[in-house]
Amino acid sequence: MKILSRIILFLIIAVIAGGAIFLVTWDIPAPTSQIEQPIPDSRFN
Repeated sequence: MKILSRIILFLIIAVIAGGAIFLVTWDIPAPTSQIEQPIPDSRFN
């Protein structure tokens, strides 16, 4: 039973480390859609 718990603990650590490495190395593309929002002139006075 002790070996099984060590294997499960190792698998959990490996999944967490793999997820962290994936998030660090993932090149998330920037949004390409253009957003145009009119700004009223009263904000500049």
